[in-house]
Amino acid sequence: MTPDDVLALFRRAGALLDGHFRLSSGLHSTGYLQCALVLQHPEHAAALGAPLAAAARHLAPTVVLSPALGGVIVGHEVARALGVRAIFAERQDAALTLRRGFTLSPADRVLVAEDVVTTGKSTRETIEVARVAGATPVGAVAIIDRGGAGDLGVPAFTLATASFPTYDPAGCPLCAKGVPVVKPGSRPV
Repeated sequence: MTPDDVLALFRRAGALLDGHFRLSSGLHSTGYLQCALVLQHPEHAAALGAPLAAAARHLAPTVVLSPALGGVIVGHEVARALGVRAIFAERQDAALTLRRGFTLSPADRVLVAEDVVTTGKSTRETIEVARVAGATPVGAVAIIDRGGAGDLGVPAFTLATASFPTYDPAGCPLCAKGVPVVKPGSRPV
């Protein structure tokens, strides 16, 4: 699947949105990728998960760990394509943690899977969850890179890059114009 194919899939699903959005990172943006609209279709989820798994197979992960909520479906599809288990971390008292009986061991090689990476904050937090559990983070994958994650400390692979302007809320031109801001994501800011 080429980057153009990925973005075309998002457009067809109505998942590439224009407006004034507050991202999970806290930044404001004129564009938003609503991955749930794409991933609700199992055939799309599988078509996106398989190439992510192929890109990371050489890292020999034994488990795929995703941050809830956005990374759960893509993480499951990547794990399915790799033939390993899929688990997720979720917020408890504002920090990502393993719950629901999920565990990692020192023998586990963890691949972190996300839907969209903007600043890399959720990915870094998820990598840290693996480290705290004693496992070895070996890589990270995401469907879309919004272009601001920088070095995640592990090899990282994405299917496409989508660049939208982002603004600190204090200097957001849309806020200055009085355009209402929408928070469509799953993580409270």
